[in-house]
Amino acid sequence: MATVAITGAARGIGLELAAQHVAAGDTVIALPRKASAALEELAASSGGLLTIHPCDVASDASVRAAAAASGDGAIDVLYNVAGVTGPVANELEGADWDAWNEAFAIMVQGPLRVLQAFLPRLGEGACVINVTSQLGASTWPMGGMYAYASAKAALNRLMASVAIDLKPKGIVIGLVHPGWVQTDMGGPHAQITPAESAAGLRKLGAEWTLEGTGEFRKWNGEPHVW
Repeated sequence: MATVAITGAARGIGLELAAQHVAAGDTVIALPRKASAALEELAASSGGLLTIHPCDVASDASVRAAAAASGDGAIDVLYNVAGVTGPVANELEGADWDAWNEAFAIMVQGPLRVLQAFLPRLGEGACVINVTSQLGASTWPMGGMYAYASAKAALNRLMASVAIDLKPKGIVIGLVHPGWVQTDMGGPHAQITPAESAAGLRKLGAEWTLEGTGEFRKWNGEPHVW
């Protein structure tokens, strides 16, 4: 059985990942900013497999406190899921810079903060799955969502560098577009369910090899163009 850590575990894809890993008998370190009722219910019914450690990925102190509280055992898969939509209005004539700063603190700096805090527990063969987006690809053919798209593009480039630096340690870094998912962020008319997306992420986390570290893939394992 595996041990996994999941940011953004209170809802959406993160919550579904936690549920699927518990169902598989894995140990789950849930790292939500604030626990939801659904996550607390999952923990209560998990037979001790899932523990909750509040973790605001925009805060160094919060991330390190969560890492310390969660123990010191090895982690097989670390999922960086936490994210925000950011400002969605047309910002050509004026931008909400506080919202921009929040987006980058959570979706660019956050995954690196979490990786730094848990790195001592990642050994050879461990995998870090970073949930990014097709909006972060240079090939995305639509405008809008400047902060979100820019943050995901920055995350992609950041983790491509991290992949190079951690390859000698045998740690795999994956970048994954989770699909257009029926969550609060994706909306009810999105293409796939959280269960489908999470199942794809779990498969990637279990099977990604060092040869493909730093690659950008879709939730179903297909390559994603940059």
